[in-house]
Amino acid sequence: MATMADVRNGMIIEFKEGLYEIVDFLHVKPGKGPAFMRTKLKNVRTGKVLDNTFRDSDNFNEVRIERTKKEYLYREGTFLVLMDSENYEQMHVDASVLGDKEKLISENMEVMVVMAPTGEVLGIDLPTNVIQVVAECEPNVKGNTASGSGKVAYTDTGLRLMVPFFVEAGEKIKIDTRTGEYIERA
Repeated sequence: MATMADVRNGMIIEFKEGLYEIVDFLHVKPGKGPAFMRTKLKNVRTGKVLDNTFRDSDNFNEVRIERTKKEYLYREGTFLVLMDSENYEQMHVDASVLGDKEKLISENMEVMVVMAPTGEVLGIDLPTNVIQVVAECEPNVKGNTASGSGKVAYTDTGLRLMVPFFVEAGEKIKIDTRTGEYIERA
């Protein structure tokens, strides 16, 4: 059992019949009355954020999650097939765990699988940057550099993003997986 003194950012707790990550907390000790803590909690499964106040007498269970490095092999129906590089053991993970970041993953990419103690896969963490090939984009027209907006491009995985005018089809580009935006040529 964890108490208010044990709370830290990134801690996973059982709360309201779900797993929540503590995103932010503030310990408040008013001049009159007992101390309390305001927290911002993020549901690990759904991503929903809620605010909650804990009193000094409240206890909760801390959950130890496990992060293991796996290699993404291929997609099989609605599942992603991942392999452990040490013992070559394969596992099937539902593709919905990735959500909108599914187009950022490519074959043979190393990812971190976040698992609950029960063995349930809570999420897949991608590397900060990925390199993909531009499959198609508008041709570069002389004089387009005056407006700084850019043009639409599609990568080989089907990801749609804005790139500068000088990027051509067939080039490798670096993409930020947190925002899905173009960083630079690779």
